[in-house]
Amino acid sequence: MFYCENVDTLLLIYRNRRMGLQYLTLDLFSLITTFSTRFLGIFIEAVSFLLLGTLISGLLESFVTHDDIVRLMPRRTIPAILVGSLLGFVFPVCECGVVPVTRKLYQKGLPISVGITFLLAAPVMNPIVLASTYAAFGIGPVLIGRYVISWVMAVGIGLLFSFQPNAQRVINPTTLAAISGGSAEANVIPQMRMALLPGLRHALQAAGGEFFEMGRYLIVGSLLAALMQTFISQESLKALASSPVNSVVVMAALAFVLSLCSTVDAFLALSFARTFTVGSILTFLTFGPMVDIKTTSMYLGLFRRRTVVYLVVLPLLASTLFGIWLNLNVRF
Repeated sequence: MFYCENVDTLLLIYRNRRMGLQYLTLDLFSLITTFSTRFLGIFIEAVSFLLLGTLISGLLESFVTHDDIVRLMPRRTIPAILVGSLLGFVFPVCECGVVPVTRKLYQKGLPISVGITFLLAAPVMNPIVLASTYAAFGIGPVLIGRYVISWVMAVGIGLLFSFQPNAQRVINPTTLAAISGGSAEANVIPQMRMALLPGLRHALQAAGGEFFEMGRYLIVGSLLAALMQTFISQESLKALASSPVNSVVVMAALAFVLSLCSTVDAFLALSFARTFTVGSILTFLTFGPMVDIKTTSMYLGLFRRRTVVYLVVLPLLASTLFGIWLNLNVRF
């Protein structure tokens, strides 16, 4: 009798452990599946825009010369920065595609402050994002606020960088080598505008090299974003949005973690509109296109690490201050 009871106990323990192992395996499989799905979603959404950006970069290399930049760009700092803030309507790229375009414009002689302004403004200040934001929110405080705040932030940060004209203290050495005629670039930047067919061939070759070089940063950023999304619940972040200040901080965190493309982020923001304040929604729509996990990783391929820290912290502070001020002082 005693022997039978012991055997039954051992069998029960064995079954419980086996069931626990099965549950652990299922949980692990579920986590891996969720991570893989989110990584592929972020990467596939972003890689097409990176491809567009590298193609524009290749065309710039073949058909735009340093003299063109000098001739078209205003010589005075403030007018040049204002032009840079609107270049997104000429090169309609999102936050993934704007990095290789900015890099190529730097190699063609674009001033540092103008490039920074273009880099931060273009993901919002372009016709595609204008149309998507209008489709989600219509003409109102969100659409107007998104463009006004983004423009002020980009121009203000660009003006701050105008006080640092030394490119060696701002730009990554690999990009600097190409600007100064070094051997960092596989394809030598043509000094003269190329003929159509040779120029197109050269543009495709240059775009391919740029795509694979910037693509590694996109992969790393997408992996980090997918990890954050897998292990940080959006519901837990929503639970923290209990005040005009907390809601802004939470939406800034969501913008950084979710790493959405600026062409579609307005539709997700619309789903938060009933839960979060207008100020926090505007923080999400202005900070996210400038800085998220994947773009931070890509910035490291263009700028020095200290510059990347500034490019993360300054938009974060500006967008959260705008959002908190709107929540506390403006009734919508």
